[in-house]
Amino acid sequence: MTIPAVPRTASFTALLVGILLAVGLSGCAPGQGPDRTEILWDTWGVPHVYGASTDSLMYAFGWAQMRAHGDRVLRLYGEARGRAAEYWGEEHLASDRRVRTLELPEHARRWADDQDMPFGGYVEAFVAGMNAYAEAHPDRIADARTAVLPVQPTDVFAHTLRTVHATFVAGEDLQRTRPWRRAGSNAWAVGPSRSASGNAMLLTNPHLPWGDRFTWFEAQLRGPDIDAYGAALLGMPFPAVAFNDRLGWTHTVNPIDASDLYRLSLTEGGYRWDGGVRPFNTDTKVLKVKQPDGSLRADTLTVRRSVHGPVVGQRDGEALALRIAGLTQSKVFEQYWRMLRASTLSQFEAALRRQQMPMFNTVYADADGHILYHFGGRVPKRDRGGWSYWQGVVPGDTSATLWNAVHDYEELPRVVDPPSGWVQNANEPPFTATLPPRVAPAEVPGYMTPRAPAESAYMFRPQRSIEMLAGDSSITFEELQAYKNDTRMLAADRLLDDLLPAARASGRASARRAADVLENWDRTADAESQGSVLFARWLRAMVEGAEDPFATPYRPGAPRTTPDGLADPEAAVQTLETVAQQVRQRHDSLTVAWGDVHRLVGPNGSYPASGSDGLFGTFRVLKYGGMEDGRRRARFGDSYVALTEFTEDGPRAKAVLPYGNASQSGSPHRGDQFRLHAEKKMRPVWLRRDSVRAHLEHRKAF
Repeated sequence: MTIPAVPRTASFTALLVGILLAVGLSGCAPGQGPDRTEILWDTWGVPHVYGASTDSLMYAFGWAQMRAHGDRVLRLYGEARGRAAEYWGEEHLASDRRVRTLELPEHARRWADDQDMPFGGYVEAFVAGMNAYAEAHPDRIADARTAVLPVQPTDVFAHTLRTVHATFVAGEDLQRTRPWRRAGSNAWAVGPSRSASGNAMLLTNPHLPWGDRFTWFEAQLRGPDIDAYGAALLGMPFPAVAFNDRLGWTHTVNPIDASDLYRLSLTEGGYRWDGGVRPFNTDTKVLKVKQPDGSLRADTLTVRRSVHGPVVGQRDGEALALRIAGLTQSKVFEQYWRMLRASTLSQFEAALRRQQMPMFNTVYADADGHILYHFGGRVPKRDRGGWSYWQGVVPGDTSATLWNAVHDYEELPRVVDPPSGWVQNANEPPFTATLPPRVAPAEVPGYMTPRAPAESAYMFRPQRSIEMLAGDSSITFEELQAYKNDTRMLAADRLLDDLLPAARASGRASARRAADVLENWDRTADAESQGSVLFARWLRAMVEGAEDPFATPYRPGAPRTTPDGLADPEAAVQTLETVAQQVRQRHDSLTVAWGDVHRLVGPNGSYPASGSDGLFGTFRVLKYGGMEDGRRRARFGDSYVALTEFTEDGPRAKAVLPYGNASQSGSPHRGDQFRLHAEKKMRPVWLRRDSVRAHLEHRKAF
């Protein structure tokens, strides 16, 4: 059934709901799904969505997202349209110009037209639920956001393109440094041979900014032939990390090159190409910009397209064009739907082979005891150059550098059921997905992924991940939670044995005092830890002040023990003295507790935080921004954490979403899990309807 976008009339909304329910109740065979469509919100604000048909399930999921995040999702859709300046003013113009230069709305229209049924209908139903909520509850939507209504299916596709392709895939080409690249994610799959219970277990732990287009929305979806639990990126109609009765998966950001910048030599009539001149394909777009008095002014944007892609910059007779892999892969929702409904490894990999996502590692576990790591994405096939060559700006005057094909699924790094009994990823290249390694660098094209991170220090977090997994041959579910919350700064273990003797040998009292603090420190980023503030500030200064400050930089042949030591101990001591003075001036003490400086701040209070940047080798990742009084507020990192064990009786799971499962003004779930996270606790995931009813906060029947 195809469901149109909902007009803003209550009568049509009521009619649509009736149609959905009628079709669902008549079309759902006994035992295949719920007998009615309803949403049960538990006491943590997680919606458990029961759909009598798949269309009604998706309709209710759209309703639930709008109830929890209505203002935010409408803002995101307005931005994805490239019309945010028209709706909300001049400060959004730069974003609109970027969206329109990349022609994301045009790609979104092609994606919408390219959907097969019934999947295109699912997106329409999802959108219809959003519009119906806004129509039923106009008082709960900010007046400024209603300009985006009614939502259209193209908004969902444009938002996906903006989030995944323009941010994750091409973000580093569009803007050379992006903070999310530093954090990334953690993922573990533990096989039966490494599990105390003999059951496979999965750790889901993406690290993203807390808010905006990276907001996670946790939910259970139960309908005909589907019962899945997980988290969707807000505004998308499917969970991106999830599990069902038989299997589960998570993603991490992989170091992949799926986009490239090309340097074009401008000349009269266009740009140089294979010894001649090729003209640009040029369009002029008129953007509207809302003025303070409510009037609209016109802003003219000229978009030039080369054979590589749109021009995104120009100076001194040259232009830069951006080419992004995967823009024509429009069936991403269909792929994820198949992943959600898979029940075996072979079915799941059949869905992955569709390669509709342009990037991301997948880490997987199932009830049959299988575990999987796959380095996924649309990796272009290139005829020349290695990783460093393609990370720069490549010549765009020759067809020799223009790629048009991508690697197949089987050509990408993959590990299944290794003898180690575990796979993991913490955003490093695929060669340490398990140890002993199952992916050899010689088997992977040099341009596909780097042999090592660009900076040695960013191997500390993957090494801590490996250290914990490899050091325990019988991991319990409770230990899995403890490992996830581990805050040991592995970098301290590698560097203090050089720093402390050098500080004491300097003969300077300030260096010795700082060394004494670090000697007595417990080497963690726990809230109560004293000395971690000093160490963190020192190591960051060392990394930012030198290209590679280690005596032994990271070596792929020594993946667990390098980098190690200090290249210049005397310079390191001088840096220690400098930062010690800064810490004392800011906090009046070198032993200020980590949690006194680093906070989890929500509408209901402020809590001491445990966790740090992965730069320091901490597995529990948090990144902070400034606050008043020298304190720092967590804004990035452990954005969603879930543990799943696949038992004989079905999965059992725990989760925590620190910033809560809602952002809408007045919701009690804004920041309501900060205390849990501060205490290193997780809440049970309720999967059975009777369990949900026992912890029921709100019900909506359709």
